Amino acid sequence: MNRIVVVGIGADGMAGLAESARAELRRATVVHGSSRQIDLLDDSVSAQRRIWPSPMLPALSGLLDGADGDVHVVASGDPLLHGVATSLIRLHGTDRVTVLPHVSSVTLACARLGWPAPDTEIISLVTAAAHTAVRRGGQAIVLSRDASTPAALARLLTTSGRGDSELTVLEQLGGPAERVRTDTARQWASRPPADVDDLNVMAVRYLPDERRFGALPDDAFAHDGQITKQAMRAVTLAALAPRPGELLWDVGSGSGSVAIEWCRTGPGCRAIAFERNDARRERIARNAAAHGVGVETSFDAPEAFRSAPAPTAIFLGGGVSQPGLIDACWQALRPGGRLVVNAVTVESEAVLAQSFSRYGGELQRFAHYRGEAVGSFTGWRPAMPVTQWSVTKPHTI
Repeated sequence: MNRIVVVGIGADGMAGLAESARAELRRATVVHGSSRQIDLLDDSVSAQRRIWPSPMLPALSGLLDGADGDVHVVASGDPLLHGVATSLIRLHGTDRVTVLPHVSSVTLACARLGWPAPDTEIISLVTAAAHTAVRRGGQAIVLSRDASTPAALARLLTTSGRGDSELTVLEQLGGPAERVRTDTARQWASRPPADVDDLNVMAVRYLPDERRFGALPDDAFAHDGQITKQAMRAVTLAALAPRPGELLWDVGSGSGSVAIEWCRTGPGCRAIAFERNDARRERIARNAAAHGVGVETSFDAPEAFRSAPAPTAIFLGGGVSQPGLIDACWQALRPGGRLVVNAVTVESEAVLAQSFSRYGGELQRFAHYRGEAVGSFTGWRPAMPVTQWSVTKPHTI
């Protein structure tokens, strides 16, 4: 059975490879890779060299078609760390893909800076937008798309109040042209060097460190009053029970606070915010960028449901009394998914009571009081009570 052999290679080229990796490349008949990795091969590799086309995915799918023997691929560093090996295994299976990893750029960067790897987040901007690497504390190794990525991230950190963050750009790691430069994000944004190499990673220590792992205060979001308040947001997230990699629909999103909190809870958590108001959709996008998460915004529900990927959880915080909206959410929800609905008016509470009778689940009412000054004393000021219905869609209906 023909296999795909993926060989990780560093900026030091063939000299940095283990003998087993060099032997694989010497026996290869065809080697695929980007032009950068192909150029690192020396004359000991006699195989035909093929540079990846664009788009790349069709070439990965047909890599074994018509092959007389094993097919070899060269990739940067550790091919399983945001690399091509992950896609190849997904397409062809673990039995047909062998990976010979090199030292990753993340490991090399941590070694240069003395950062413990378990304390360091890994973020890739190879295909993601730069704002997804904005954080409110901690440290991360950020994989760059090209030479322009450090300046783009530095500008975002500066405009989001993180200009004092320490930004280290590490170029050509492990190779003879290795270079390491450190500055603040603010200084890097104001005077970006013109000679940054395309092969670079960034190490960022985010300052000031304002990490909060519970529900954020309300003033962390720009809003026009349409926001799920902090206490109810915490209760709502507990009911939604996010898991890594899941997709939330935040219907009637308002400020986007629930969608943003959802994305902050675990790796790969994504959200689509459905909001009919143009100004609010723009505000949601700004809030998401400020918190370094990717929240997609969409127009009105339920009309926009048809073109959106199926969610694993739905939060309905606005438009509860709109005829047919809860039923549309239920139909769109994946089996095993969670639906959480908050209501504050008598009319919307009646809708929740009907839905509870029809679909089951759990119905709760929350009353919240805040201590405020009453003359020279302190008294309790009640917030509007919130009725919450939560339900898990069964796998068989």
